[in-house]
Amino acid sequence: MTKTPLVEKKYLFIFILITTLFALWGFANDITNPMVAAFQTVMELSAAKASLVQFAFYGGYATMAIPAALFIRKHSYKSGILMGLALYAIGAFLFIPAAQFQQFSFFCISLYILTFGLAFLETTANPFILSLGSKENATRRLNLSQSFNPMGSLLGMSVASFIVLPQLLSDKRDAAGNIIFPALSEAEKADIRLHDLAIIRNPYVVIGLIVLAVLIVIACAKVPKTEAEPEKVNSTRQTLSNLWRNKLYREGVLTQMFYVAAQIMTWTFIIQYADNLGINKATAQTYNIIAMGLFLCGRFIATALMKYVNTSRLLAIFATGAALCAAGAILIVGKGGLYCLIGISAFMSLMFPTIYGIALENVDSQDASLGAAFLVEAIVGGAIMPPLQGMIIDKHEIFGHPAVNVSFILPLVCFLIVLCYGLRSYRIRSQSPITSN
Repeated sequence: MTKTPLVEKKYLFIFILITTLFALWGFANDITNPMVAAFQTVMELSAAKASLVQFAFYGGYATMAIPAALFIRKHSYKSGILMGLALYAIGAFLFIPAAQFQQFSFFCISLYILTFGLAFLETTANPFILSLGSKENATRRLNLSQSFNPMGSLLGMSVASFIVLPQLLSDKRDAAGNIIFPALSEAEKADIRLHDLAIIRNPYVVIGLIVLAVLIVIACAKVPKTEAEPEKVNSTRQTLSNLWRNKLYREGVLTQMFYVAAQIMTWTFIIQYADNLGINKATAQTYNIIAMGLFLCGRFIATALMKYVNTSRLLAIFATGAALCAAGAILIVGKGGLYCLIGISAFMSLMFPTIYGIALENVDSQDASLGAAFLVEAIVGGAIMPPLQGMIIDKHEIFGHPAVNVSFILPLVCFLIVLCYGLRSYRIRSQSPITSN
């Protein structure tokens, strides 16, 4: 029996080219996560207000995912990719005036526009990768492409950890480990703020230039038409009706929202968790890098396991591991809890692309772009829940337990929801005549 290739030779070049986009938005996601802690110090904000960085970042996805899908349905996937890259670059370059004016709201607006571009890219790239080969291994193929997302994330985290955070003068501490910045005069604070915001600005300007270069390459490349981009599409009303009647898809969108919320909360507040143990931001960010390393390894391992284990069952197993680690982060005070928090990333590794692939498995190609848009819009979970977690952290202590530990009850609940979807999708797919591994 002939083995079905993961990517057909005729699609190999475009598969590689589109896969580079996954690294680009991974960089944006994970250089932004530690900026919450950076803005909290340099702009003297509460944890809840600083987490509005995430509200703006993931709110951009929620705002633009559906318009992106409608744009793609009217034009083409290539047009959607080019529009996404253009918006990404514009948002990155807006960090220049944001740093000059020293307004937190301006930074939030810049990130909001930047993620308009990411919404276009994710709405386009994910279903396009699914279509570049047979349906049986589509979810595994998406997991392979998504494996390059944490590579971009690792680069973003490394830039934050080794270039941005160590240079922030606002995070300097005295011999007792206390931050000096709040005790300084207003004039001294103004000078430090100008310096630190320029340091935060620079990586976004560099990535904006790189994005422009990628835009030029893709503009010159030939992008083949696949079944994911049919000549005709259903009416928007018919597509919405089809999607709503698809239980696997409908529940997948809801599950994706909770998963993304858990991911963003876990990575955003590792720094605050470590800070509660007296670890400075630059050092704490190295724990984020370790977590992302586990995430990257976990994704390659999960992609290999999908050859032998049903994807829904594997999702349920990984969700159980994530929930147990989250429980450890809540209950254990000290380094043990921090290690549990880092361990969550290994289990999160397969969740986003697997939920995505399972949800779109039985969605007709004529409905795929709008179906993908709702799955991307589900990223709004990353906008809604981090501020709630920030509010819990701001209480400092709850019933004698560190509030930052207690706050991870929110990711725990999210992982239990992912577990339920894994079990339910396994049952639904086992009753369907068409299922992938």
